[in-house]
Amino acid sequence: MLKENMQMRVVVDLNRCQGYAQCCFLAPEAFKLIGEEALIYNSGPDDEQSEKILRAAAACPVQAIFVERTNGHKDELKKSMPAQEEAYHGK
Repeated sequence: MLKENMQMRVVVDLNRCQGYAQCCFLAPEAFKLIGEEALIYNSGPDDEQSEKILRAAAACPVQAIFVERTNGHKDELKKSMPAQEEAYHGK
């Protein structure tokens, strides 16, 4: 769960993404594969989706999903620990 007043920001490196769609299975509200290769995703998901998104990022075989946290101000962006490690530790 995210700390109070913190927002999650998701970025997918679409050049790295190979369309394995693990993220789509684990967090279907945030990730959707169109056809065989076109991924669309929610870059600013709700707090309720945070656990699923962290698991999806951890499951990405090419590590194309990056999760950042921000307090809502442009100058206050904090990178989270690697998603794989965060999902493992349950943060």
